Amino acid sequence: MRRRIVCALMFAVLCSAGCGYHVAGHNSALPKTIHVIAVPALENKTTSYRLEQKLTAATVHEFLAKTSYRVVSNPEDGDAVLRGKIISLESVPLLFDTTTGAATTMLVTVKCEVTFTERATQKVLYHSDNFVFRNEYQISADTTDPAALKSFFEERDPALDRLAQDFAARLVAAVIENY
Repeated sequence: MRRRIVCALMFAVLCSAGCGYHVAGHNSALPKTIHVIAVPALENKTTSYRLEQKLTAATVHEFLAKTSYRVVSNPEDGDAVLRGKIISLESVPLLFDTTTGAATTMLVTVKCEVTFTERATQKVLYHSDNFVFRNEYQISADTTDPAALKSFFEERDPALDRLAQDFAARLVAAVIENY
């Protein structure tokens, strides 16, 4: 009988012990007083046309999709404000097609300054002068024209949409979990 009790207690302890891992974006380290997050348009210090609009829209969408916070654009209407400045956008060819010599994969790097502040107390909840997002993106197989590299991130290009979504997912996770 004693053996069963010891086994049952050990089983209960093992079942209640967690490994410490969690899904990104689901473990908020933010104060419980924050319900509304203001996300004004990011500043664009690059020469990439409308990059700030794509990254801002994707960030708003990510907050709405992955958190329970309400999102507004006016800083005065939020309990916390996320401000950012896009410092640079760099894309360099990473992989090449051996038969044509054309680039098939690009390495894209976005550098930003980001500050997330609780509006009532002006307490900085997250800050990075060098928030770096880096990822690889494939260029479509029919892109053999060298001018295609210049148009890789045109406004209507799906690559820019993918970049914005990936960037926003990383930024929201960093802010919410206070990395």
